[in-house]
Amino acid sequence: MQAQQEFDLKKVLPIGIGVFALLILIISWSSMTTTIRSGQGGVLFRLLDDGVDTEVTYGEGFHFILPWNNMFIYEVRQQEQGEKMTVLSSNGLEISVDVSIWYQPSYAELGKLHQEKGLNYLATVVKPAIRSATRSVIGRYTPEQIYSSKRDAIQSEIFQETRDLLISQYVQINEVLVRDIILPPTLKMAIENKLKQEQESLEYEFKLEKATKEAQRIEIDALGKANANRILSASLTAMILREKGIEATLKLAESPNSKVVIIGSGADGMPLILGDTK
Repeated sequence: MQAQQEFDLKKVLPIGIGVFALLILIISWSSMTTTIRSGQGGVLFRLLDDGVDTEVTYGEGFHFILPWNNMFIYEVRQQEQGEKMTVLSSNGLEISVDVSIWYQPSYAELGKLHQEKGLNYLATVVKPAIRSATRSVIGRYTPEQIYSSKRDAIQSEIFQETRDLLISQYVQINEVLVRDIILPPTLKMAIENKLKQEQESLEYEFKLEKATKEAQRIEIDALGKANANRILSASLTAMILREKGIEATLKLAESPNSKVVIIGSGADGMPLILGDTK
């Protein structure tokens, strides 16, 4: 009887151990595996080793990890963050600015980003950088420059300064867009009136310059004609005029459509044409 019990125990014990191991595996399966989806990167934290693995960024796919380790998932595709803020111009006037930043974490340095900044790096790093750069750049311009002629330059400068601030923070900046600049209504109206007056002044100067050039052209044309007539008058002697008259008369006489009758001569000795064959 005792031998039978010992035999049954030997049969049941391995089965029990197997069932227990299976239960442990099922319970711990979620902590032993992780899936990194498209557009994501993983950072492994080793509890019993050196902590955050700053050398390897885990790519997309299915990964096995030890139950006591953790995998932190980051979005590594380009993301957008909009910021609306009130800043001061160079003369101390308040201006509302709406900017948008396109950013993404540096994939190769994802471990360092996690170790030094953490998952909340947008709030602790990106937002403060874009705010600081925007205030710095806007503070160099007057409201008139901001509203009219310097918008592209302001956008470019904000991008440069934001990139410089974040380049050592393991964050890549792809673009900064100034979506809107809002001035106080009275200031906006004053600037628009000034710009309108400047435009009208430029149009008047253009018309005046055009009229001046046209007058100069007419004067030059008249002087040219006067000089030509004076030269021509000086060259037309009585002999040249008589010769030209004779040539013209001969050509008329040779014409098949005309009959020239010459009687006497004119006051200057030129032949007279009295009629034709018609």
